[in-house]
Amino acid sequence: MTLGIGGTQSYGDPSYWDNRYNQEESPFDWYQKYSALAPLLHLLISPSQRTLVIGCGNSPFSEGMADDGFEDIVNIDISPVVIEAMQKKYANHPRLKYITMDVRDMSTFETGSFDAVIDKGTLDSILCGNNSKQNSNKMLQEVERVLKDKGIYILITYAAPSYRLNLLKSIKWKIKLHVIEKIVCGVKSEDQQKWELTRPIPYQQGKSMEEFIGKTPDVHYIYVCTKDDSLEQGELDASVYMHDK
Repeated sequence: MTLGIGGTQSYGDPSYWDNRYNQEESPFDWYQKYSALAPLLHLLISPSQRTLVIGCGNSPFSEGMADDGFEDIVNIDISPVVIEAMQKKYANHPRLKYITMDVRDMSTFETGSFDAVIDKGTLDSILCGNNSKQNSNKMLQEVERVLKDKGIYILITYAAPSYRLNLLKSIKWKIKLHVIEKIVCGVKSEDQQKWELTRPIPYQQGKSMEEFIGKTPDVHYIYVCTKDDSLEQGELDASVYMHDK
């Protein structure tokens, strides 16, 4: 998959995505496939809970969730072209709903509508575009709003804590960090250290990730952010430090 028309700064423009999906109709998963993330999702989300997948594109990720027993999956994307295509594709799949929507303004959804929000690359995409700080803050505020108290935001990203924690900590949630190795050309590397996906990394802010997962790790980072209205601002969950390195 190529970056295509306009480069990364066009990522906030619906017409960019319309053009892209008109040209690239084959399904594509950003970062990780459902099968790779399934053990963590089953640990965090009950099948009966309502889940929102933001920036869904034409990924088969949500289909994987539904086939694996998750019952209520709402998918949104800024591109009406891709949403129309996905609505047709899954017209007879009652567990999957597709809605055209900008993640920076989800006013269609009531406050506290979802138990979980899953983000594979949407925050990253917004941070690559114009007005990135303002738009990312709008997005995170909306994600926090539509989550129930104790609901979770699962962010899958290429960005290490030094690039994401300060942004995430502006919201009232506790944050745990997980890592998963990248898959290059559909093949996992056999030469690098492996990590248990369901076990948080005992990361402490201000320290290098090398201290916890080794040098030059080829991983995606997963931030599991639990909404907690009792907090004044976001914080790393201290229970993470109870785990062995």
